[in-house]
Amino acid sequence: MQRLIKGRINKLGICVILLLSLLIGRLVQVQLISTESFTADHINLIEASVKQRTQSLVIDEGRGRFIDRNGLPLTHDYFPSVILFPFLNGLDWPKDELASILGMSSMKIDSLLADAEKPVVLSESLTEEKMEKINELDYPGVVALYRQFELDDPIAEHVIGVTGEDAATFEKRYPEKVTKENYSPHTPIGVSGLEEAFDEIILPEGSTKLLYHVDRFGGPLFGIDVRYMSPSNPYYPLSIKTTLDKDIQQMAEKVLDEYQVKKGGLVILDIATNEVVAMVSKPSLDPENPIKGPGAHNLMLEPHFPGSVFKTVVTAAAIEENIVDKEMTYNCDLDIRGELLTDDKKRMGTLNLETSFAQSCNHTFGEIGKQLMEKDKNVLNKYAEILGLTGIVGWRGDVFGFEDFIQIPSEKENVVWTNDKEKSVPLAVAQTSIGQKDVKVTPLAVANMMATIARGGKSKEVKLVSDILYKNGTSLYTFPDHDREVDKLSPYTVMQLQHLLREVVAADTGTGWRMRGLPYEVAGKSGTAQTGKLVEGNRELLNRWFAGYFPIQSPKYAMVMVELDVLDENNVSSVYADMVQQLYDRENPER
Repeated sequence: MQRLIKGRINKLGICVILLLSLLIGRLVQVQLISTESFTADHINLIEASVKQRTQSLVIDEGRGRFIDRNGLPLTHDYFPSVILFPFLNGLDWPKDELASILGMSSMKIDSLLADAEKPVVLSESLTEEKMEKINELDYPGVVALYRQFELDDPIAEHVIGVTGEDAATFEKRYPEKVTKENYSPHTPIGVSGLEEAFDEIILPEGSTKLLYHVDRFGGPLFGIDVRYMSPSNPYYPLSIKTTLDKDIQQMAEKVLDEYQVKKGGLVILDIATNEVVAMVSKPSLDPENPIKGPGAHNLMLEPHFPGSVFKTVVTAAAIEENIVDKEMTYNCDLDIRGELLTDDKKRMGTLNLETSFAQSCNHTFGEIGKQLMEKDKNVLNKYAEILGLTGIVGWRGDVFGFEDFIQIPSEKENVVWTNDKEKSVPLAVAQTSIGQKDVKVTPLAVANMMATIARGGKSKEVKLVSDILYKNGTSLYTFPDHDREVDKLSPYTVMQLQHLLREVVAADTGTGWRMRGLPYEVAGKSGTAQTGKLVEGNRELLNRWFAGYFPIQSPKYAMVMVELDVLDENNVSSVYADMVQQLYDRENPER
């Protein structure tokens, strides 16, 4: 019996020794052998332990920001802030002096720190002078500095775009950065708009943080020192200086909201520089689903049926090719098929080119288009290109390390024909000549066309970004103006186009009569395009446009307003007129 008990004790002892050996072995592995590569996941136990004991406050995420043409922030800005660390609670520190500088009570500071588990940030009514006085207190855990804050209201959200975490895309886009210390596959990247176009340029090299170590109770572990950690390059992050005017952009967004425009938008170009001043697309981005939601696409960069706006191209070709004169007339009681219009209210009688353009007679331009195409099958493409209405019109070129850099990569190509065989079909030619059939153009390109005409026929690429700036505001790169290498209209043709566009507004029967009486005189062209989309009651959805420039004496802005897929709604003229009035008021505050 005793031998049996002794045997069991020996076996139990052996088991205990084996278990202790396993535990000791595991501890040796954890503490000494695999500290930097633990398990198949290669976990660095030292780093994990430090992270567990480290609390931090991000001062700057490190991603570059976007500013407007005047240097105003469009994405985030830096504001004076006071950072108070939780370990101050219960210590004897210059709390009363801080309260005096901030203009608040010591009790208020105590209440903020009482239950704080993370650093407390104060940024209200903080001036540069107050920041200096706070830092002169020279007490660990009390820091005054500029901290990054996102803007409360998004501005130019389709233009700027969005960022997001996408490990697969990050690894594909930046394979050389995956293993670098400051990057991870979860680093946010640009997925749309300028955020995507300039992603590699503004990708963060690392964030700027305040760090301190705590014990398991949240108290300071290695004293009360706070470490400041930032990337080593003092010139980063960069700023992307856009051509947008923040005030005008906000004005345009507000006007479209007031008129409850559901689908469509507005583009404004600076005629002298061909830079985008404002661009608004509706519907707005869905913050819950910005990539695939109903407002995911910038409709100002996507092609749509232009309707009569395209008659500007046909008119330019007709004048330049010398196939029309003032004496020629057209029967505008007929449609593009040459048949009598069934609605007698749409019959306009006999009109010449000028009155046909002002009243937008389809029959006239169907006939002119057929006459042009008999002479040259590529004539409409040719003049669309001359006027900046083909291909893509945004700035592109080599930028230091980037070949053929495209400022507006989401811009889609404009189309006149999709089937060359139809260039010989009279009805297809007539339909194309009035901006239907396969003609689709972006509002940006239409604005570019109007700017080209207002500028005297000189065609330029459209810029959305003017400069890349270092952190200190000095220039790293300035995007030069690019003239488009296309033929140019004769001065006579340009002068005639300018006159005809003005008559659309000024003539008693002009379709742009709603633009009369504005403080800036407007020249432009309206358009109503059939979309082929039918809704209840077999009614067809329409695209409504007005494209033009102003003031005509010294053109400054080219502007396009379009409302897409509408029935009876027609906010285009009202929005356009409202914007012209507000731009005038902004630039003439004394009147």
